[in-house]
Amino acid sequence: MKKDIMSVLPDGSEFVSWEMPCSYDTVIHVNPAHKMSADNNDGSSEAPLKTISEAARRAVAGTKVVIHQGTYRECVRPQAGGEGPEKMVLYEAAGDGDVVIKASEEVTEFEKSTGWIMGEIEGEEKTPIIWCHHLNPEQFKGYNPFCAVNILHDRLFIEYDKTDMTPYLNRRGMVFCDGKPLVQVALYRQMTEQPGSYWVEANGQTIHFRLENDEDPRMHTIELTCREQCFAPEIPFLSYIHVKGITCAHAAMGAPVPQRGALSCMRGHHWIIENCTIDWSNAVGIDIGNECWHHDILPDQQIGYTIIRGCHIKDVGVCGIAGLFAEHVLIEDNLIEGTGWQKMELSWEAAGIKLHNSVGSLFRRNIFKRTYRADHLWLDCGNENNRITQNLFLDGIEQREAVFIECSRDETNLIDNNIFWNIEGRFDQEKIPKEPGSSGWYKLREHDVVNGYGVYGEGTDHLYLSNNFFGKCRGSGYFAKPVSFRMEQDMMRGGTGRDTRIFNNFFYECGQSAITFPTQHNEAENNCYANQPSGYLRVMYPEPEVCLDLKTWKEFYGFDQNGQTAWVSVKVDTEAYTITFDEAAKKPVFFRGQEKRINLIDNAEKLKPVSTNTLTAGDFFGEARGEQSFPGPFTSIENKKVYSIDPRKKIY
Repeated sequence: MKKDIMSVLPDGSEFVSWEMPCSYDTVIHVNPAHKMSADNNDGSSEAPLKTISEAARRAVAGTKVVIHQGTYRECVRPQAGGEGPEKMVLYEAAGDGDVVIKASEEVTEFEKSTGWIMGEIEGEEKTPIIWCHHLNPEQFKGYNPFCAVNILHDRLFIEYDKTDMTPYLNRRGMVFCDGKPLVQVALYRQMTEQPGSYWVEANGQTIHFRLENDEDPRMHTIELTCREQCFAPEIPFLSYIHVKGITCAHAAMGAPVPQRGALSCMRGHHWIIENCTIDWSNAVGIDIGNECWHHDILPDQQIGYTIIRGCHIKDVGVCGIAGLFAEHVLIEDNLIEGTGWQKMELSWEAAGIKLHNSVGSLFRRNIFKRTYRADHLWLDCGNENNRITQNLFLDGIEQREAVFIECSRDETNLIDNNIFWNIEGRFDQEKIPKEPGSSGWYKLREHDVVNGYGVYGEGTDHLYLSNNFFGKCRGSGYFAKPVSFRMEQDMMRGGTGRDTRIFNNFFYECGQSAITFPTQHNEAENNCYANQPSGYLRVMYPEPEVCLDLKTWKEFYGFDQNGQTAWVSVKVDTEAYTITFDEAAKKPVFFRGQEKRINLIDNAEKLKPVSTNTLTAGDFFGEARGEQSFPGPFTSIENKKVYSIDPRKKIY
C-alpha cells in the first residue's frame, strides 16, 4: 500500500492512526428539553436523562451517549473508559442544535454597590454606576474560583522581576455579560476608568462590576464562573473515550501547571476529541498528557495517543492544548485563535499548543491566529520524530516566535509546507537605543532586544525546515542559539544548534534576517529571499559574526548554490485565508550595475524551478513535485491570482 506522503514522519515511517470503526452495545439519550426527561429514566429516546453527568455515571465500554441540544450547567465526570479502539465510550452531540456545557451559572439578583471610594469619570460630571452580587454558597460548594488566584502551586520558573504579576494574582473567576467577558481589575476604583470591568472583594464572596455605558444588569444575561472544568474525569487513566460535537465554555481553572483543561483527558490515553469547541477558558483549553511533572510515571503507562480533530479552540487565557510526555499525538484541522489573553507568558506554559517530550506526533492542517504574547506552537524539551506540516501560523500579537522548538537534541523534527505570516515580536520599544547618524550601519548585529521569529530553535539539533513560506517576521524567519549549559546529567536538555537544514523555503520581508545560524555547521539550499533587509543571512560563530547577502552566503559558506533573490509583493488575508503575489509597486534603489550582479527577480512568475533537494515531496496543497520544485509552498506562482490557503479538511 502506497504511503500517504503528508503522513510520513522524519524517520521515514508513516504516522498510522490507531482509530477504527467502533460498535456500541448501549445508547443513552440526554435531553432536558423533553417533557419526560429525568435522571431516574432508562435513558431511551422516549425517556431520556436530564443531565450528562447521570449518563457519565452509567456509561461503560461500548456505550454511546447521545446529547441533545441545550445548555448544561454541570461538570461531566466520566466514571469509566473504553476497552480498546473497537469498544470505546462515545459522548456525541445529537445534531439537533448546539450542546454547550458551561462552567458558569446565570445570576439575576443585583444591588447598587455602596461603601467604597471611587472617583468621577474623567471629563464628565456623572458618577459611574457599579453593581454588586453576593455569591450563592450553594453554587460554589467545593470550589470557588473567586477565592483563588490564577497562579497554581508550581511557580518556580516565573521571573518575577521581568513581568507584571497582576494577571498571576488575579482571581480565577470570570464574569460574562451576554456571553462577553468583563475585564478584571485589581482595585475597586479602577472600575471608574474601565467600563465593562469587575472587582472581587478580598474574601471572594462578593463581585462588584460595571457594565458598558453604565447599563443595568437586569437588562442583560450575567454569568459567573463557578466550576473549574466542563468535561473531566476525576479518576485518572480513563482511556478510549470519544467526545464529539460538544462546546465547553467558561471553565475557571488556574494557570498551568498542573495542566487542567476545560476538556480534560485526566492522564488517560487514546482519546478522540472531535468537532468540539472550547470557548473562554480561564487558562487551559484541552489537556492530553500526564498533567504535571510531579506525578510518577508508572511502569508501562501510556501517555498521549490522543486525536484532536476539527475543533475550534478560542479565547483561552494561557494554553489552548497542553500535554506533558504525550506521545504519538495527532492534532489536525483545528482552528486555534485568541490564545494568551491572560498575558502570563513568563510562566512558560503559554501557547496555542504546548507539548513536552512529544515523540512521533503529527501536527497538520491547523490554523493558529491572533495568539497574544505566546507561541502558536511550542515543543518544549525532548521532542523527537515530530512533523509540523500544512499549518497556517498567522498574526502573532506581541509574539516572540510562532513555533518554538526547545532543547530537542537526539532525533529529527520536521517543519514543512507551512505558512507563517505577521509575527510582531515581543519587546520593549523603549529599550531600543536610537542610533545617531550612520553609526547603526556599522554594527553586525541588530539590537538583541528585538525578536519576532517564524521558527526559533533553542538548544535544538537536527531540525529540518522545508517548503515553508515565511512572511513579515519582525525579527528572523529562522533564528537559533545553542544552550549547551543545559546538558545536565539527568535530563540532557542542551543542544548545539547544529544540523539544521533549511531547504526550498520562501522568505519575505523579514525585518532583521531571513536566517540566523548560530554556527556554520548547518545547511541551506534552494531558498528564495524576497524584499529582505541588508545582512539578511547570518552566521554568528565562529567570531566575528557575519551578516551576508546571497552572493557572499554562497561564496564563503557554500549555502544556497541554487538560491534566488526577488523583489515582489505578497498579501495574505488572515480572515479569508488567501494569499496573492504581484509585482512590487516600488523597486529598490541600486548603485550602477548592482542589480544585474545580484540577479534580483522582480516578478514572482519569473522564479526558476530548481533541482529538487527537498526533505519531503509535495507542496502546501499536498501535490507531488516530481523532479522539479519551486521555492516556497507552491508548485507555481501566478501574479494577482488569489490562492486559497485554508488547509483544513472538513469531512469528520
